[in-house]
Amino acid sequence: MSASPHQPVQVVLVHGIRTSATMWRSQLTWLTEHDVPAHAVDLPGHGTRMAEPFALDSALATIDDAVREAATRGPVLLVGHSMGGLLSLEYVGSESRPPVAGLIAASCTALPRGAALQTYRTLAGALDRLPDRGIWLAEQVLNATIPPETRPDFAAGGYALDAQDVALRSLASLDLTSALGRIDVPLWLVNGQFDQLRTHESLFTRLAPQAELIVVPRTSHLVTAMRPRVFNAVLQLALAVVREAN
Repeated sequence: MSASPHQPVQVVLVHGIRTSATMWRSQLTWLTEHDVPAHAVDLPGHGTRMAEPFALDSALATIDDAVREAATRGPVLLVGHSMGGLLSLEYVGSESRPPVAGLIAASCTALPRGAALQTYRTLAGALDRLPDRGIWLAEQVLNATIPPETRPDFAAGGYALDAQDVALRSLASLDLTSALGRIDVPLWLVNGQFDQLRTHESLFTRLAPQAELIVVPRTSHLVTAMRPRVFNAVLQLALAVVREAN
């Protein structure tokens, strides 16, 4: 069932690896205050679905189910962060075009393959072997970089430590270079200035020339929590563009 004209834009949010739907609390609050319908999903192996195994097919199916349900009520703005951004790019750029009217892909302009992916997996594995599985160190990083009002959001749904390695391995099978070339809806690539996943930023913008690249100064990978007001301003921009086009 497709959306009819003048229906409100629906927002679907997809979290990154290890975290859950709770990472979007600041955005959900802002969207609610502006009467924008929104839903943040939990991917398999994360948040309320921690007991489930992570699988790429079921992760993409989770996004598809949420998008198609939302599309019955209005045009859909899909928003993904980190792993959620990579999955959203793959999903929107699939050969069978899904009912998405716009996409914000944050902190994900790196192809998940090769030496970079292996280094990330090795580091994650080393942290996982610590007595507390690296949670103390993760909390120290959050305390040092994230404002108090958003600091608890990444951990509120629990850390998906058991899903981490299989999720990282699964990402290597994404065909993002093909997907980016097929995306024909408004696309915003949002990165923090100091984000480690800016590795292939120029490649992503070359493959998707219609994309708008937004780099947030003095910001790390966790742009949604570190600079929530800036990210919410990007949401406001994207919502206006999708409304105008639909």
